Amino acid sequence: MTDRLTGVAVFVEAVEAGGFAAAAQRLNLSRSAVGKTVAKLEERLGARLFHRTTRSQSLTEDGQIFYERCLRALAEIRDGEAMLDSGRREVSGRLRVSMPALFGRHCVAPLLLKLAAQHPRLELNLNLSDRRVDLIEDGFDLAIRNGALESDASLTTRRIAQQRMTLCASPTYLRERGVPQTIAALHEHDAVIYMRAGQPRAWLFPVPEGAPLEIMPRSRFQFDALDVIADATAGGMGIAWLPCWLIAGQVRRGELVRVLTDIPGLLFDVHALWPSSPHLPLRVRAAIDALAANLSRAMGNEIGLAA
Repeated sequence: MTDRLTGVAVFVEAVEAGGFAAAAQRLNLSRSAVGKTVAKLEERLGARLFHRTTRSQSLTEDGQIFYERCLRALAEIRDGEAMLDSGRREVSGRLRVSMPALFGRHCVAPLLLKLAAQHPRLELNLNLSDRRVDLIEDGFDLAIRNGALESDASLTTRRIAQQRMTLCASPTYLRERGVPQTIAALHEHDAVIYMRAGQPRAWLFPVPEGAPLEIMPRSRFQFDALDVIADATAGGMGIAWLPCWLIAGQVRRGELVRVLTDIPGLLFDVHALWPSSPHLPLRVRAAIDALAANLSRAMGNEIGLAA
């Protein structure tokens, strides 16, 4: 049983560190030891967990499913430790958290509110804004961010989920214009595009090796708000590339339909960041563990919207 738990812990560290070499540094092991541990785990499970190349490792579909389950299991262990510790300490005090506005309102804030309901002495101060705060200067305990992170030695990070992107359109649009069967066919369709800092953002599709494939379809609709894009797409204005968590309700109601579902959706990492410290406050640890255990479900990764 100890070997099994060790294998799981090494596997999770390899995922969160972004590779075997980085995981080896964090765990104070050799890269080969990490690789052998993961290989033994794969052999025991009878499943391949990583796609391996000479330059990188990425999760297989089985690996992603197993990783999410492992996160929950480890979170349960931490919850057990916290419960035993609660006799001496209680989750309490003010917790200041910064998060992107739309993503925070839909996915993060509800989980933190549930945590606060479980701990009456926990105070929440939530900042829902797309502005990148300085955690230390602005006095935040925790920040939730999507996408790639800049290196910062003053902060500690943990990947707590992945945001899956998908293509979608309204049933009316697809009846009138047809359903695209390939990525190349997207150029024949109208698109509703997300703008960031005044620039239209390309749609990205993962490829086995190298950088994602970038597609910039034609568009007369370009907005800097994802919820506006979702509403315009449901109104029949074209095809959009949006996060699963945002369109979950509209898909269930039949207002939107996913297209090209046989093509894997791109995954953006979701990270928790906090000021580095030898002693992590219990309120911060409880929030991070709660998000790691539940955020994937809240984002729609377990309701049929993930590829």
